[in-house]
Amino acid sequence: MQVPFNTEARSVSLQEARSLYFGRGELPEALLDNNVLRSWERCRQAGLDPARKGGGEPDLRAVSDARERNRTLLSHAQPVLEHLFEQIRNSHSMVILADARGMVLQSFGDADFLSRAEQVALRPGACWHEFERGTNAIGTALAERDAVNVFGSEHFFEGNAFLTCSAAPIQDAQGRLMGVLDISSDYRAYQRHSLGLVKMSSRIIEKRLFEAEFAHQGLLSFHIRPDHVGSLCEAMLAIGPDGDLLGADQSALDQLGLRREELPRRHYSMLFDVPLGTLVDRARRDPSSLIAIGGPKGKRFYARLRGNVTALAGSPAPVLLDARGERVSKTVKPEPAAAPSAARPRLTLKFLSTGDERLQAAIDKATRVLGRDIPILVQGESGAGKEMFAKAFHNSGPRAHGAFVALNCAAIPETLIESELFGYSGGAFTGARKEGAVGKIQQAHGGTLFLDEIGDMPLSLQARLLRVLQERCVTPLGTNKSITVDITLVCATHRKLKEEVARGGFREDLYYRLNGLCINLPSLRERSDIGSLIEKLLREEAGPDRAVRISDKVMDAFLRYRWPGNIRQLSNVIKVGIALLDEDEDVIETWHLPDDVFEEIDMLVPTSAAAPSCTSGPQAARSTEAPKADSAAFGRLEEIERDMIQRTLEAEQGNISAAARRLGISRNTLYRKLGSFAAAHWLARLGDSSRPEGGGGRGGPRTGGGGGAARGGGAGPGVNN
Repeated sequence: MQVPFNTEARSVSLQEARSLYFGRGELPEALLDNNVLRSWERCRQAGLDPARKGGGEPDLRAVSDARERNRTLLSHAQPVLEHLFEQIRNSHSMVILADARGMVLQSFGDADFLSRAEQVALRPGACWHEFERGTNAIGTALAERDAVNVFGSEHFFEGNAFLTCSAAPIQDAQGRLMGVLDISSDYRAYQRHSLGLVKMSSRIIEKRLFEAEFAHQGLLSFHIRPDHVGSLCEAMLAIGPDGDLLGADQSALDQLGLRREELPRRHYSMLFDVPLGTLVDRARRDPSSLIAIGGPKGKRFYARLRGNVTALAGSPAPVLLDARGERVSKTVKPEPAAAPSAARPRLTLKFLSTGDERLQAAIDKATRVLGRDIPILVQGESGAGKEMFAKAFHNSGPRAHGAFVALNCAAIPETLIESELFGYSGGAFTGARKEGAVGKIQQAHGGTLFLDEIGDMPLSLQARLLRVLQERCVTPLGTNKSITVDITLVCATHRKLKEEVARGGFREDLYYRLNGLCINLPSLRERSDIGSLIEKLLREEAGPDRAVRISDKVMDAFLRYRWPGNIRQLSNVIKVGIALLDEDEDVIETWHLPDDVFEEIDMLVPTSAAAPSCTSGPQAARSTEAPKADSAAFGRLEEIERDMIQRTLEAEQGNISAAARRLGISRNTLYRKLGSFAAAHWLARLGDSSRPEGGGGRGGPRTGGGGGAARGGGAGPGVNN
């Protein structure tokens, strides 16, 4: 039986702890959790005043930039946030997503609590890093890299003592900190299960991020218990065509007893006793079945292979081990099987060439310095393809078989970027892992180090990076030992570094060290090869076995659209367009586009080329004449619109996609309108005449009220800040 949490008793003990710590300078170890006490120590060392009421006001421009930088995180976390808020709705609480710097990106909450939270700037645009807001669940979870509870007066600032917060960090497939998920409420409404909910939800987001990153690879799900395979507890490995281990989640590392930096030196056959080909055969015969496999130290796992099993169809190469059991770099490979038709071409500088003169000039310059000790500085707008260009540069040169290690200097808190970049020894600082960690510079030895958003690197670290580039050696935190490194450096930024140097935000000597060859990538709206680029993205996303094209009117609008998100935005639009195609469709029209782009693109489409209207054909004629006659009676545009949608749906026998096409709107827009019109009430009139579309498709049932109610859903998940 769980003992109820006594908020009053806990508040009294915390006041005693604060009196000991802030009044008498004693450590209240018996009264505080270790992670909270460590956080208080960090805040005191940083010179924060516990009597401070809060931090600065939210920066709306900063949150816009942060959301752009964290688009991948937001896309995978948004549905999880909405679902999580549904679980805690009406509990005087809110759900928060922050990035790796503590910036609040998104929140959902009960209106009564949101008004109180705004008093301490707990809303999008505000930074809740420890050094900004003292001890708090968001900042402390980032600092500890672990799930934490911060209750009432455990907050360092007295002004935040009315809060109770539970937060868990979110990591990407490489173990990099992406952000943090938080539930906050009034401390008097404390719920024991909140921490469990955020830990479970952050694990769901991490799982989605992992599966998305390795969507084109084989995924091995396994666990020592068969009932845990397929659950949140399962471990996941991403496996390449030759059996190389491309990625592992934290659960896989824990169960296999591996450190993340060891992964590139491991091969499937070095860990498991069942040949990979056996797993491939089982997955083809019975994708849902489990197979028992032996692992390290005699462990027994139950496993299931899924994902792109076709990519693993060939027999993996045997692996040679040295006397210490380490993988030998040279492997003996069998005769290659026929290449799978879905294999994607290798990303090289040549592959990026699609006809634009400015981009081709950049490619030609980069090609001439391949293999030379010349650092590259890539400049361009956000989303213009800077990291893609860096990867292509790496894959085109003599270091292609070495590691490509990327670090986003803007996505990591200033307190963590030093240890991420240079590494550290065990016990180098509070919270450090006992075995230490290898930094990004050392990981890139023999390959390429890519520093994205280099303009956001703190000045204190710029001097250390300059020393590394001059001396070609790195000294991890907590040691005096220098380690020689051999790297090619590629940096990228959307800032104008010369201007940053002029205002003192960037070291001049480091700027000239990095600026060996400056590459300026054109924005998408400036490029002359948009048509060719679209065709390439279509082939990559649809695959070679499916011919998908874009309609002439959409292509015309695409060529005139300004593309504020550049290539990243174009790629996402094409992915959504292909996903929204029905089974019998192969042409992307305006209604297949995301709603925000659809609204802007639709204004660029010539009137003569507008989407199919519901005025074509005798049935449509009937459906357009009626509203004119009824408009006098209704007197409201909303009712005219509702009647038009109703008649079109009846004419199409409840077929949502067909109705959307005739109305010239997207399916998502139609679903939302159905929700706001109380669709379930009047779509029921369709009765047995409603029919599902062929095969069910990706969108699930598309008939009448079932689809509309599910997707329309009323006013959404609550107050969205």
